[in-house]
Amino acid sequence: MSSRTAVPRYRPHEGPALFRQGFRPFFLAAGLWGLAALPLWLLMFQGAVELPSVFAPMAWHAHEMIFGFAGAVVAGFLLTAIPNWTGRLPLQGLPLALLFALWVLGRLAMAVSGDIGALTAAGLDLAFLVALLAVALREILAGRNWRNLPLMLALGLLIAANLMTHLEAVEMASTGALGERLGIAVLVLLVCLIGGRIIPSFTRNWLAKRDATALPAPFGTFDKACLLTTAAALAAWVVLPEQAAVGALLLLAGILHLLRLGRWQPFQTLSEPLVWSLHLGFLWVPLGLLLLGLAEVLPAWLPATAGLHALTAGAIGGMTLAVMTRATLGHSGRALTADGVTAVIYLAVAAAALLRVVAAVLPSAYVELLWGSGLAWSLAFGLFVIVYGRMHLAK
Repeated sequence: MSSRTAVPRYRPHEGPALFRQGFRPFFLAAGLWGLAALPLWLLMFQGAVELPSVFAPMAWHAHEMIFGFAGAVVAGFLLTAIPNWTGRLPLQGLPLALLFALWVLGRLAMAVSGDIGALTAAGLDLAFLVALLAVALREILAGRNWRNLPLMLALGLLIAANLMTHLEAVEMASTGALGERLGIAVLVLLVCLIGGRIIPSFTRNWLAKRDATALPAPFGTFDKACLLTTAAALAAWVVLPEQAAVGALLLLAGILHLLRLGRWQPFQTLSEPLVWSLHLGFLWVPLGLLLLGLAEVLPAWLPATAGLHALTAGAIGGMTLAVMTRATLGHSGRALTADGVTAVIYLAVAAAALLRVVAAVLPSAYVELLWGSGLAWSLAFGLFVIVYGRMHLAK
């Protein structure tokens, strides 16, 4: 590791504690938006609430989960991880507050896009991800951290996906669904890539302290094959959905990731929620790919929304909570162990994903299961905000 790692981790910061570290505003915002946006959409779904947005309720829901909620998680992760990768000083204080303000402005713009105009809303919403890419790319290049340069490509694709949803909103192109699929695919690939780094690493460290003999397999050729297969499968799904050949590729990717997860010794982690939550969150990746693949091969038997929500509510929702809780504890100087309430957070988001997947295959109980999923999701993120929000605000 280069001498850059000797740079102090943080400058002296006398302002609000929320803007001392990159994860603080964005993880808290993700928790709050995860808590608020889903119940709001359920009320929109029931016809009880109507937003002055040019986006239809379902399109608004998809956009805000992909680019609003998950966008905040990606920002919090990158702004915390990049200084560790490069040894450079992190974004703090006013620059961090301005970046966060762009995220908030984007959420407001999406909600009132019917009043301010679709084009204005598009510019305000896209500004956040563009600014995040500029900040992250500057640090990666300045730190010569070439290994993580592919993450900048992922951010660029996320911006392109978001742009596609707005092109449909301004009636320039029918690319809304394409943008949603691309956004989901990018986020799932990030889970596969980053999860493939941190899950075996954190598991190995935890097991080694307990003198375990069976440790996670190191990253190697098998992992590369998993990632390449998944990238190809998701790319094909983005461009050519509802094709049996694409479904077969998704099924292969799901099987490979199930085997990959088994190589990380998940069953040895059951005594520590902070570790098994990572494995549980990642489990939804192969499950989602398998369900999505089956829906492509047997569309009359299984709707695609089952696999979609396994990947979104399950993999993205579960992994974000696992990562956000661990990062908050570690970077605020607290012990890396989870209490009972944190375990409930992990189980609640898994229950939310399970109920949402079941709702897709049981239309007779769809509304009840949908609300049950929403309540479980709200419980998970409500507890996260209550327990971890104060850590984000503490000096």
